[in-house]
Amino acid sequence: MTGRSGHVASRLRIIVTGLMAQHRLLGGVAWGCLNYILGLARLGHDVYYVEDSGQWPYNLDGGPAGDNWIARDCTPHVEYLSNVMSRFGLGDKWAYRFPIEPRWFGLGESGMKELLRTADLLLNHSGTLEHPENYRAIPRLAYIDTDPVFTQIEVAEGQTDLKKRVDVHDIHFSIGECLAAPVPETGHRWRPTRPPIALGEWRTSGRPRPVFTTVMNWTSYKPVFWDGETYGQKDVEFMQFMELPGKVEPTILEVALPRLHHKKWQASYSRVPPAVDQVVSDHPTWSPQDLLAYFRWRPVDAIQIGVDFEQYRQYIQCSQAEWSIAKNGYVRGRSGWFSNRSACYLAAGRPVVVQDTGFKPVLPVGEGILSFQNIDEAAAAIREVEGDYVRHSRAAQAIAEEYFDSAKVLTRLVEEAMGPHD
Repeated sequence: MTGRSGHVASRLRIIVTGLMAQHRLLGGVAWGCLNYILGLARLGHDVYYVEDSGQWPYNLDGGPAGDNWIARDCTPHVEYLSNVMSRFGLGDKWAYRFPIEPRWFGLGESGMKELLRTADLLLNHSGTLEHPENYRAIPRLAYIDTDPVFTQIEVAEGQTDLKKRVDVHDIHFSIGECLAAPVPETGHRWRPTRPPIALGEWRTSGRPRPVFTTVMNWTSYKPVFWDGETYGQKDVEFMQFMELPGKVEPTILEVALPRLHHKKWQASYSRVPPAVDQVVSDHPTWSPQDLLAYFRWRPVDAIQIGVDFEQYRQYIQCSQAEWSIAKNGYVRGRSGWFSNRSACYLAAGRPVVVQDTGFKPVLPVGEGILSFQNIDEAAAAIREVEGDYVRHSRAAQAIAEEYFDSAKVLTRLVEEAMGPHD
């Protein structure tokens, strides 16, 4: 591994990007970055967090008026980010650029200039930098694709801005470990990686409550289209499992959703059971929470359980297990995507029952991780976990240690990022 000087170095100065301040009410967004930051720091690297997305911070609770989703005052967002970083002894290792003024918080403008002058590697997590070309003074820029299939389709179909941002980087990684047809070629080599988990932050000896849970968005953005096919969001997949609670009673299935709902982002639904289709037709104004409650799911407000990164962690640690579907695009594209959230459940010793996205070639399935493709398989997997919980709990933690340990995942990622490129 080489540093900026070209000599072999065990300690690098590394920048990790993200959206922690922008989404301060979503603890899962914070942990998506923190697992990288803490993992790299514990490997001995000098790690900084930089948020320069060019996007206004969000009020996911609607603000005082209840319908104001854009925060024009970033003070609470900056304070949240400062508190998160200080909690882990990194209070002087962050920078946030508020795009409206514009203004740098944390390191400030002079600190950012020094960081760009001395950094060895930048990990552009989720491609969140608005202008990665402004960071080109850093010897190595690595793009971390956390939205496989959608990223590749958008680049291939000619979204110029995204393609330019992706092209700026020296090396490209994707959480989609099994990318293949029908995912289009983009002209980049997408190297497989997986979510790193700082295991020590997730271990717990606490007794879980008897509930299967997950945290999700109904829709995150509009569907995309490629080669005559539609690649949609989680709403598309969830509809075919809407009747699952009735098949696993008295097991409680809890879904944490934000109340912000972009109905215009929904796709047209297919493979919907007749009973579900009838309810949707009869109640066109119902929210996802209304629909879930009707079919005996337990919907909860994701803002309430995930407003702080500590609350988000506690929610996972206190769950018996996870049950979750994936975005339709991940399933249709057979990407091998596996959620960083699900990996956190595993690290807490909580089994996961998750929809198959094609990850069986790279992850062990059957104990700890149970996958499904249809509602009957999902019900059977839930009964299996409940029937031998101790075995599946132990397997979950063993999988986290073998496959998601940040020390293993990030050592490999940094070595590839800093090594010779073909």
